[in-house]
Amino acid sequence: MESNKNSHRHFLIFKPYGVLSQFKSNSSKQQSKTFLGEFYDFPDGTMAVGRLDEASEGLLLLTTDGKSSALVNSQKVEKEYYAQVDGTISEVAIEQLKMGVEISIEGNKYLTKPCEVHRLIETPDLPARAKKIRDERHGPTTWVSIILTEGKFRQVRKMTSAVGFPTLRLVRVRIGKFKIGNMKAGGVVEVNHLTEKL
Repeated sequence: MESNKNSHRHFLIFKPYGVLSQFKSNSSKQQSKTFLGEFYDFPDGTMAVGRLDEASEGLLLLTTDGKSSALVNSQKVEKEYYAQVDGTISEVAIEQLKMGVEISIEGNKYLTKPCEVHRLIETPDLPARAKKIRDERHGPTTWVSIILTEGKFRQVRKMTSAVGFPTLRLVRVRIGKFKIGNMKAGGVVEVNHLTEKL
């Protein structure tokens, strides 16, 4: 059971493209950026669980409970991403991603853990991105689903680049049993019994 479940609050947000996964920044360069607090009146003490980089979109979990945050960031909870990659991805590349590829984390070589990867037959129904992706006249693209239990910095982007298919658009569509569903970009939903649904 969740400790102090009546005193803690939990939220899902569809983080749009170009938004920082934080509530404020001391960096003068980031003062003109858009932060999470602009989408909802979150209670004091709310923290983002894990992050999506500024160019990435999709499901982000926010909570006032540090224990829940630790669980979501552990390698017990799956995170599913839809990545639109440059080019028609090959089966060889998909198999490489499944097995694990070498990427760089803070200048050190890192071998990603085996994961689930498959090509999406149809283009996923997602909200339009604030900044358009280049169109098909510049060559084909492919959508793939990648399911991870780890979350290194910019991991999915580094993985697809490592096999020769850079990511053009990245959307996290699931955390545990929570799915993006028909949420709109910038939409916020409050959830109960968080850990029971992970």
